[in-house]
Amino acid sequence: MYRIIYTLAAVAMLLTACSSTASPVPEPPNTGQDPIVPNRPSSFANDDAFLDYIQKVHFNYMWEGAEPTSGLAPERIHLDGIYPSNDKHVVTTGGSGFGVAGLLVAIDRGFIGRSEGVARLHKIVDYLTKADRFHGVWPHWLNGPTGKVVPFGQKDNGGDLVESCFMMQSLLCVREYFKNGNADEKALAEKINVLWHDMDFDWYRNGGKDVIYWHWSPEYGWEMNFPLEGYNECMIVYILAAASPTHSVPASCYHKGWARSGAITTDAAPYGHPLLLKHNGAEQTGGPLFWAHYSWIGLCPKGLKDRYADYWTAMRNHVLSDYDYCVANPKGYDGYGADCWGLTASYSVGGYSAHAPNNDLGVITPTAALSSFPYTPEQSMAALKGFWKKGSWIWGKYGFYDAFSEKAKWTLPRYLAIDQCTIAPMIENYRTGLLWKLFMNCPEVKEGLKKLDFTVEQ
Repeated sequence: MYRIIYTLAAVAMLLTACSSTASPVPEPPNTGQDPIVPNRPSSFANDDAFLDYIQKVHFNYMWEGAEPTSGLAPERIHLDGIYPSNDKHVVTTGGSGFGVAGLLVAIDRGFIGRSEGVARLHKIVDYLTKADRFHGVWPHWLNGPTGKVVPFGQKDNGGDLVESCFMMQSLLCVREYFKNGNADEKALAEKINVLWHDMDFDWYRNGGKDVIYWHWSPEYGWEMNFPLEGYNECMIVYILAAASPTHSVPASCYHKGWARSGAITTDAAPYGHPLLLKHNGAEQTGGPLFWAHYSWIGLCPKGLKDRYADYWTAMRNHVLSDYDYCVANPKGYDGYGADCWGLTASYSVGGYSAHAPNNDLGVITPTAALSSFPYTPEQSMAALKGFWKKGSWIWGKYGFYDAFSEKAKWTLPRYLAIDQCTIAPMIENYRTGLLWKLFMNCPEVKEGLKKLDFTVEQ
């Protein structure tokens, strides 16, 4: 999962990690064409039918596109067949977590049969049980066929707690969905409980500190040195750490570590939308939109408040400020507007970049707007229809390509799991709140939120 985190010196360190694990991907001419462009419906009966189709196609990344041995999401799928060396076999923990949430959506909507969905989930959970873990925590990347760690960087060859929490967030949704089902479904729920209880959050306090650390390696220990301090995409770690029935952390970790003893708040209000939370490295403009998606696949921001923020307001205002920025289009890029907006981390004209108002390269990433449906349904639907009208130029087997630039006349027929796999779950949270209901119904999550002094208003 290539993503940029505006935390401490993380930008430089993650870029170093990325470059040390895979050689650059050669870029063919900017034709943007998949060798076989799938047929698309000419029209839809209504918006609901349109959303059904969009969810089903993008979910297919985790279904037909899954790595065969694990059932997990490949780090990337390149329809042009050009990959970094030794990368095609790599599966990603966090992106697969979003894909697991998408599997639940597909089962619930009847895109796939319940029994075949349960069989795939058993396969995934059995694989995760046998795969490399470090104090109950999976690495960022795994070798699909073997389940062994694939280093994300030289020193990032152990547990990645953030990626693992993205996975566990969705697995807990699966547990809740099937815990009262038939014998096979109850067995699946129990397998998930074992993995959940194995996650040693307290270990990741690096010797009992009042902050949680992102990485630990059996070879390099704590040398990656990333304490999780807000605000970025990592909030779910603290929620799960407080909720853990076996290896919980004290509330002081959240308040002193994540919330930085209150320094997490801000008065910044880009385009008149108060952010409430200080976005690391993008304090005045707001960070990339994946920050409003990853921790919120299961964690429901509606009515969720603590002493620092009203989280529905914070998430919605983050998206609205990004939308208003793109509509204002201060750099005058071609294509930007009310039906073409959304800045987040993705492939880019220069390789990969965390697009945001303070890092605007003229590149639109469809997941930014589509995964924001719960917060901005009218604006996201306008973007969906705008992207659709662009035709096969930005469309392929697994839906909209990762990113495009009308300014540069650039796109590539390539996908990243972290972008593709959030679309179906977040659209579902807009439509029915399915995943939000499941996760928030977890007894441990309720207790964890209470422990951290959250209030949840219905």
